[in-house]
Amino acid sequence: MRLDRFYPIFDHPDWLRRALPLGVRLVQMRIKDRPEAELRALLTESRDLCRAAGAVMVVNDHWRLAIDLGCDWLHLGQEDLDAADPGAIRRAGLRLGVSTHDHAELDRALSLAPDYVALGPVWPTILKKMKWHEQGLDRLAEWRRLLGRTPLVAIGGLSIARAPLAFEAGADIVAAVTDITLNADPEARIRDWIGATR
Repeated sequence: MRLDRFYPIFDHPDWLRRALPLGVRLVQMRIKDRPEAELRALLTESRDLCRAAGAVMVVNDHWRLAIDLGCDWLHLGQEDLDAADPGAIRRAGLRLGVSTHDHAELDRALSLAPDYVALGPVWPTILKKMKWHEQGLDRLAEWRRLLGRTPLVAIGGLSIARAPLAFEAGADIVAAVTDITLNADPEARIRDWIGATR
C-alpha cells in the first residue's frame, strides 16, 4: 500500500471535518491527556470520518484502543514501544509506524519490521519539548540509505518551502502539525500542502 506524501497530524476530529473534504488522504490522530471514555469516542469518530472519506487514519500511541476499534494503522514513539505488545499489534493486523531519533532507536524500529519509520525533528520544532536537537537533511539522507525500501517520514519543523528539501534528501512522506494548526487560514494551508506534495 502506497501512502500519500502529505501527512498532517491532528488532535481532534473537528480537524478532520475541515481537512478531509479538501482531499487529505493520510492523517495521524495524536490525542493526548483525555479520559479513556472520551478518547475512545474521539478515536471512533475519527475512524468513521476517515473511512467515509477513503482516508488512512493512523492512531498515535493508543495501541489497545486501535486494536479494539478495528483501526488499520498505529504510530508508536520509542517511549510508547516500552509499554506496547508488538505481537498483539501484529496479530490484530495493524500496520505500524515508529519514531526514531538515533541509530539505536532505528535498530529497534527495524527489528519490528515497521511499515514506515519517522525521523525527527528534521528542523527545530515548537510542537513539544524534546531532548533531540535538529536532525538535519544529512541524517534524513542517511536514514534513507539504511531503510532500504521501508517508507521514511520526515517530521519536525516542516513547511511547504522545506518539503522539497526533505523529499530530495530521501523522505517519502512529510508530516506537518503546527504549520497547519497554528496557521491563520488552515484550510488554505492544507490546499497549499496538497498542491505542493502531489
